[in-house]
Amino acid sequence: MFAPFDVSGFVSTDSARSHSQASSRFPQRVWAAAFLGVAMVILLSGCARIQVWTGARIELKKVPVTSMQASLPKGLRIAPGQKSPLVATFVDPNGKVFVTAGEGHGKVLWKDLTVTATVAKVNNKGVVSLSRDPRISDGKTPHVVITAPSHPGLQAELDIPVRYDWDFKASYHGSDGSNGFDGTNGTDGSTGTPGSMDPDHPSKGGDGGDGTNGGDGSNGSDGSDGPSVRVLVAVRTGSQPLLQVSVMAEGKDSLFLVDPQGGSLSVSSTGGSGGSGGRGGRGGRGGSGGMGSPDGSSGRDGRDGSNGTSGSGGRGGSITVVYDPKVRTYLQVIRLSNPRGPTPVFREESVGALW
Repeated sequence: MFAPFDVSGFVSTDSARSHSQASSRFPQRVWAAAFLGVAMVILLSGCARIQVWTGARIELKKVPVTSMQASLPKGLRIAPGQKSPLVATFVDPNGKVFVTAGEGHGKVLWKDLTVTATVAKVNNKGVVSLSRDPRISDGKTPHVVITAPSHPGLQAELDIPVRYDWDFKASYHGSDGSNGFDGTNGTDGSTGTPGSMDPDHPSKGGDGGDGTNGGDGSNGSDGSDGPSVRVLVAVRTGSQPLLQVSVMAEGKDSLFLVDPQGGSLSVSSTGGSGGSGGRGGRGGRGGSGGMGSPDGSSGRDGRDGSNGTSGSGGRGGSITVVYDPKVRTYLQVIRLSNPRGPTPVFREESVGALW
């Protein structure tokens, strides 16, 4: 009998040191990877300090810019309910150009600027928005002023004309039907009891139990019909006639000002979608027969439940258009849609100014 062979004394000092160093480096690598991951998350989330530190953004106070301009790269005009991003451009004494982040794809942070606006609104990312209510901007011109607190005297101003040759929309929908419930799964059958396989005293194994049937899924409910809509149309006469439109549905009134030369208003009332039918439950599996001589028979699988049927979609709601006689030549700019609903009704009668 040999004594146990101890190999611990044959491990070299260099190998042990290498193993120790590798072990100590492993946590450092984990922490480094974790730090890098956190840094990337912060960078992608838009943390300004991290972006400046990595060079993705700059602090305007550290740049000797001498001039500034503002622009709307997606168009010089804006329609009620529309949004449009601003871009501010700066130039230093050497002619180097710096542009704001966002639509300008530059490095100047919007937080380093102060933006004030009349009629319109501007958010902290330099996006201009105009109220959907045309009364807010009717007869007015939105005005934007951009200043740089770090550079006193540096300022850019911009007038934004309001446009009404736009494709406006007023959409209404019925409620969607609810989905049916899924059927319950059937239970599996029990395993048959074992018999005897003794050659002298054989006995048959017990039969497996049958699986139960899965439950049927319930039907989805029908979607409701779209709401009834009433449209009033008047004309504001002048060098450039405009249509004043009021769209009333579900107890709410939406107003529009439309230039018939290039503009339009689409009004729709659609039914809600039918709910999906529930899925049928899975039938239970038959239990296996018990072992014996001979083996017991396996039980029969249960039947899968039937899927429920989907509900029907609702019909479009009724649409009635009441228009002033002066609107007759412009009716083509009012576009109506109510799938499977009643034919829209047009009625001509005197309609005064809506505001």
